[in-house]
Formats: sequence, structure tokens, C-alpha cells
Amino acid sequence: MTTLTPILTKEWDKADSFTMAGYERAGGYRALRTAFGMAQDDIIQAVKDSGLRGRGGAGFPTGMKWGFIPQGDGKPHYLVVNADESEPGTCKDIPLMMANPHVLIEGIVISSFAIRANQAFIYVRGEVLHVVRRLQQAVAEAYEAGFLGRDILGSGFDLELVVHTGAGAYICGEETALLDSLEGYRGQPRLKPPFPAVAGLYGGPTVINNVESIASVPSIIGNGPEWFASMGTEKSQGYGIFSLSGHVTEPGQYEAPLGITLRELLEMAGGIRAGHRLKFWTPGGSSTPIFTDEHLDVPLDFESVGAAGSMLGTRALQIFDETTCVVRAVLRWSEFYAHESCGKCTPCREGTYWYKQMLKRLEAGQGEEKDLDTLLDLSDNILGKSFCALGDGATSPVVSSIKLFRDEYLRHFELGGCPFDPAASTLWGGATK
Repeated sequence: MTTLTPILTKEWDKADSFTMAGYERAGGYRALRTAFGMAQDDIIQAVKDSGLRGRGGAGFPTGMKWGFIPQGDGKPHYLVVNADESEPGTCKDIPLMMANPHVLIEGIVISSFAIRANQAFIYVRGEVLHVVRRLQQAVAEAYEAGFLGRDILGSGFDLELVVHTGAGAYICGEETALLDSLEGYRGQPRLKPPFPAVAGLYGGPTVINNVESIASVPSIIGNGPEWFASMGTEKSQGYGIFSLSGHVTEPGQYEAPLGITLRELLEMAGGIRAGHRLKFWTPGGSSTPIFTDEHLDVPLDFESVGAAGSMLGTRALQIFDETTCVVRAVLRWSEFYAHESCGKCTPCREGTYWYKQMLKRLEAGQGEEKDLDTLLDLSDNILGKSFCALGDGATSPVVSSIKLFRDEYLRHFELGGCPFDPAASTLWGGATK
């Protein structure tokens, strides 16, 4: 499997890919017309049959999530697109919205029609102002062309779409904290149940999907669920955007079938930067347990990555070579999670703070071996005991790095400092500077 599948990314190199004209020239909004000729339940069934699973990290079947929305309840239904991409290393939704916002809008209209929602929101980070402006421009074009608003394409279906900018809190990527923020409250996760499908935005039935999940819907409706299901693996079907960053020759977005391996992606990306070798990497962003070069041939699908001890997550492949101190990298990630903890629950609020304090000492060579056991015990008090997944995600790099690189932690104690510090004469592993 060495062939890329440019579908969402196919037109990214065109100068006008983000415009209505450019999108329609490439076949845009044809799937919407097809969808309006289908029964709404048939659209939901097509998404189920395609095998599309959430592209935001959890991998929950998209069509099944849509099917949870109660019908005939007399309540307004809502579709919310989670575009609050903010985890370290995750960088696929921002370029997608920048280069091809209309595929997201078409997916929103089809999805809203399927779940009988007449109001949709795109919740996007306010810091990415260039993306916000591009989305607003695309939404305005869609309204003008009759793809949004009242009686879309004469179908009798009405849809209002709002681009809502968040204030930059990582916790608002958690779906219920996003809903609180969207309603004007401080973004903190809600107790579940009730789940958003029953009582979500403003207490109404709500579907919350990632940008890439919704953007994949037009290709499924346009080409058929069998076409989508023919790619990927038996249980992880379809294509996805793999984000390669870090010490790789050609970092960027690689759209490929699920099940491709890092070895194959690296071959297409020119390999690790010249003169260096792979040391460790994340298969799904900083909140997933790290892998090493021993995992180069693990198929990047939900089941295989899980069986190998990590999570596919957002397919944010952060690549680190042998010049990187794993303790320092884990410290930086832990500082992020400590800063972004909403403070609602004690395990995450206190645990991430002590991660940061302890890892600072360990990275400076001021700790001792029993501190590693303390870190693991602390992780056990966070994992599965936090209010939401932020706490769980914070434990992943800590626990996996101690498991895979315990000797490197010990080396810090032996030297009384970081082996990768410029003051040291050699790098860990024996490579001279």
C-alpha cells in the first residue's frame, strides 16, 4: 500500500481551490443534489454502510452517531462541527478548511439534512484568523449561491450555518465543553449521560463531528458507500489525512487509506532527515502513547494501533530522531496539559501540575529512580478517574516513555543533567555532537 488517495486534498494545489468556482469546477455540490434525491434515513444508512468512523480521534462510527438522534420528537436538532484543532502535532483540519472550505460546507448541508437539523455551527479556534476569514467567505458564497438559507436548491430544506470562534482553550475540543462554550458559558466538560444526541446544544438533540468526518460525507454520497468501504482495512475503512511533522525530510499532509504504515509514509516523505535515524514517534498526537522504530510496520488503523499499545487518534505523526531527549519532549507535552486543564476535576488539575514539577526535576537530573515509580503511581490516579479524556491523554506520553525509555531517564540521574544538553560531551546513544 504505497499509493496516496487524494480526495479531500486533491485540489489543494490549485490557486482557487478555496473558492466556490474552484470547488464546483472539481465537481463540488453535486453530491448535495444527489442527497436531496434520497430519503434522509437512506443517507444515514449510506454513511453507516461506508464504515466511516470519527476522524477526530475517538473513531466512533459516524452513521451510528447520527442514528442516535431521536426523530419526530418535536425538538430542534443541531449539527456542530468541532474545528477546535489544538493538540500538539495535530494539523490536518486547519489546512483542510483553509484550502477547501466548501467540501466542509457541502458535508454540513448533507449531514444536517440527514439528521433533520436546521441549524449548524462550525466551532473554530479564534487564533487561526486566516482560517476563520476563509470560512466566513465560503459561507457567504454558499448563501449567495443558494446552498445555504431557505429552500436550498428547491428542496424545501432550510439551514442556517454559523461560524463561531472559540477563545483558545484546548478543553473546548472536548465535545460537551465545546457546547458550553458555544452557549456562552465557561468551557468545561458536562456529566454524561445525558449524551449530546439526546440533550446537547440548548438541550436539543445534537450531533458533534470532526471537520474531516463531515468533509468525507460528500465523497461517500457522490461515489457510494461501497467505494469508500473498498479502501482501508476490514474494520477501519476509507481514507484519512496523515500529518507528518518533525524530523522528516518532507513534512506535510499525506492522504492515504487507513492501514498504511509509517514506513510507507516515510518512503513517500523522503525518510528521516539526512544523517539521522528514527527514535520515537506519536501515531495520533501527543495524547497517544509513543512508538519507536520497532513499530514502523504497524498498520495505521484503529485496531492495529490499539493492539500495539497506542491509539490512532488524529493521525498526527510527530517524528523525532536520535538527537531528541524523550524526557524533555514529555515535559513539554506535560506543560501543555497542565496549562490547558480546565480545573474541574482533581485528578487532572493536580495530576498534570505534579507531572510538570516532577518532569522538570527529572529532566534536570535532580531526581532519583524511585521518582519513576511515583510518576507511574500518579498516572494510575489520573487514568480513568478524570472527568474527561484530557487527563487520560496526559498520562499517555508519560507512561509509554518510562516503559520504552527507562534507561534514558536513568541516564539523567547518572549524569546529574540532561545527556542532550549542549554542555554534555556526547548525546545519549553515543553519537558525538
